Amino acid sequence: MTLPDAFDADLLATPLFDDAHRDLAESLASHCADRAERWARLREHPPAEACRRLLRDIGAAGWLDHLRPGRPDTGLRAVCLRRQALAYHEDLADFVYSIQELSAAALARHGTEAQRRRLDGLGTGERIGALALSEAEAGSDLAAVALEAAPDGDGFVLNGAKTWIAQGDIADLLIVLARTGEGPGPLGLTAFLVDAEAPGLKTEPIPAIAPRSWAEATFTDCRVGPDAVLGERGQGYVVALDVLDRARVTVAAAAIGFARRAMRLAVERARGPRAYRGRLADLQLVKASLADMDLDLAAASLLTARAAWAADSGRDYAKASAAAKLHATEAADRITDAAVQVFGAAGLVAGSPTERLYRQTRSLRIYEGPSEVLKMAIADAL
Repeated sequence: MTLPDAFDADLLATPLFDDAHRDLAESLASHCADRAERWARLREHPPAEACRRLLRDIGAAGWLDHLRPGRPDTGLRAVCLRRQALAYHEDLADFVYSIQELSAAALARHGTEAQRRRLDGLGTGERIGALALSEAEAGSDLAAVALEAAPDGDGFVLNGAKTWIAQGDIADLLIVLARTGEGPGPLGLTAFLVDAEAPGLKTEPIPAIAPRSWAEATFTDCRVGPDAVLGERGQGYVVALDVLDRARVTVAAAAIGFARRAMRLAVERARGPRAYRGRLADLQLVKASLADMDLDLAAASLLTARAAWAADSGRDYAKASAAAKLHATEAADRITDAAVQVFGAAGLVAGSPTERLYRQTRSLRIYEGPSEVLKMAIADAL
C-alpha cells in the first residue's frame, strides 16, 4: 500500500502538519500494510481474545511507547494519524489502540505522580485500560450518572452499574465516573481508578453488531482507597469532558480511515465490471455518487486536521472537535452506504470488506457523543 491509500498526501503537505507527521504517516502506512493479513486472521477468534492479541502486537511494535512515564507526548495529530491508518487497514486494531490511548490520556493528564506510574503497563500493551462512563439511563447525558461512590472512612464504596464499556471485559484498570454528591448534576461527580480484580466488581461481555470487546460492569460494595480518586473530588465531569473532547477528534480520524477504504473499493469496482454497455464508472449517477464521496471525505479530513491542529496548538478546540466528529462520522456512513450501492448484491455478502465497513461506521455516529448532541454543542458555542 502506498501513502495515498490510507492518507491524503496533499492534506499532509499543508502547514496543518509538519515533517514529523509526514514521516509518521509514511511509516504507519507501511507498518499496517505489512500486518493487515495477519491482523485479519485474528477475526477468527472471539472478540476478547482478538483484542488482547492485537493490543500486545501494537504494544510490541512501539505504537504505545509515548504513553509510558517520562516519554514526550506526540500530540493529537499523531494520534489521529495512527487511528486513520489502523481504521483503513483493520478496524479491531483501531479499536484497541483508541481505547488504550484515551484511557492513558485521562491518567496522564489528570493523575498524580504515583498514579501515572501505571502508565508503564498501558504503554507496553501488557495491561489494558478502559473508560467506564456510560450507564443504561445516562448514556450521552453524563450529568445523569447515578453510580454511587459513598464515602467510607478514608475511601469510597461503589454501588451501581456501567455499560457499553469498550474493552471492559478484558481491562486491568477502569476509569470510572461516579457520584460522590458534592452537588447536583455534573457538580457531584468524581473519577476513580478501579482495578479489575477489585472485590465487588463484575464484568460481563455485551455482543455488538461489529464484534468488539464490549462489556457491562456491576459494582456491589466495591471499596476503593483515597488514592483511587483521579483528579479532584467533585471534578469528574471535567475529567470526562476533557477525555471526550480529545476522543471526538480521534473518532473523526477513524471515520476518515473507514471512509477512505470504502471509497477506494467503490472506485475500483466502478472501473471494473461492465454494465449497461460500459463500465459503472461511465454512468452519470455513479459518477455523481463518487464525486459526493470525494467531497465528503475532503471536508471531513480538513475539519479533523483543523481540530487536531488546534488542540496541539493549545487553542480552545471543543467546538472544532464536535464539528469534526459530527461531519466525519455522518460522512463515513454516507460513503460506506454509497459504496455498498456501487457493489450491489456483492456488497451485502457477510464478511466482505464493504459489509464490514457498513457495520463499523454505523456505531461512530453514536459513541463519544451522538450526532444530535454534537449539533446542540456546536449551536451553544455560536
